[in-house]
Amino acid sequence: MLDFNVRGENIAVTDSLREYVEKRLTKLNRYIEETANANINLRTYQSNNSGKAEVTIVLPYVVLRAEDTNPDLYTAIDAVSEKLERQIRKYKTKINRKSRETGFKGIDSNDEIPATDVDDDSLQIVRRKQVDLKPMSPEEAALQMDLLEHNFFIFKDAESNTDSVIYKRADGKYGLLETE
Repeated sequence: MLDFNVRGENIAVTDSLREYVEKRLTKLNRYIEETANANINLRTYQSNNSGKAEVTIVLPYVVLRAEDTNPDLYTAIDAVSEKLERQIRKYKTKINRKSRETGFKGIDSNDEIPATDVDDDSLQIVRRKQVDLKPMSPEEAALQMDLLEHNFFIFKDAESNTDSVIYKRADGKYGLLETE
């Protein structure tokens, strides 16, 4: 079950807009068994007369995130809903296939702590994140990275119990950095 947190930037979140967002995202409940927070950020840009919808759903086993920009904010919300549904189906398909092949029982979460901005200009750090590294295989980390649409992913290798980084190479394949 999803708990919705709808926030607006440069836009007032009206009851009808909130109801529309909740209606579109409630259909994801058929894929999600446990209670999870869905953080929805809606914003409008006056410069190019468009709207952007961003949704992040943190589940115990995966973080789902999608965003879309469109001149019509309602169309952006529809696109984000469809992207999230595809991500969930893709994830469940891969997990089901892996469980049939290897007897896989599931993975631990990779809970992200929201990023904070850093104001110290001398460091040139523009964003900071703190992550809790959960044990998983490199294949599971690659899946998580793809679901988040990132170019790299930090995780704790379940086999060696070392911190590792998986990244997407320019040729579309994956690279793995292992620590000692």
